[in-house]
Amino acid sequence: MKPWLIWLILGIISVLFGVIALGNAFAASVAVTLLTGSLFLISGLFQIAAGFREQKRGNKLFAVLVGLLGLFVGISLLLHPLEGMISLTLLVALLLAAAGVARLVFAYRMRETSFFWPMLISGALAVLLAGYIFANFGVATMSLLGLLVGVELLLNGGGLIVWAFYLRMASRG
Repeated sequence: MKPWLIWLILGIISVLFGVIALGNAFAASVAVTLLTGSLFLISGLFQIAAGFREQKRGNKLFAVLVGLLGLFVGISLLLHPLEGMISLTLLVALLLAAAGVARLVFAYRMRETSFFWPMLISGALAVLLAGYIFANFGVATMSLLGLLVGVELLLNGGGLIVWAFYLRMASRG
């Protein structure tokens, strides 16, 4: 199979999964929470195992404690996915707000350049989006993570499809 065709198939699959995620954002949000919990659980186990192999006593204790924390977060997300969705949505909103404020600060520092307006608009939109999530937290909690995953899968799929056609064209030339 030609490489461009593999990329095209991957892009189409990504778009299809994006449509499915957007079609049921709640189920996609639960899936994101369960996947995140699984990753924390696995990471915590590896961290604990690595901690026990550590030679220095202080490093060993720190590594094991961080591993136990990851293990606890993973188990918590897996056993209580709805509460986990609340926590992850809050985290996304806080990260959006912090990133938006940081971009507003950078925009202020760039006020004499042509980069001022794009940075200002980007920061303002991130802060407004975070504010929207906080203002509608009950509704956003049930679907935000799934919507974000769905949009990312659509954008990723579109990018892969474009990449496939680029590779096809480049191989002909």
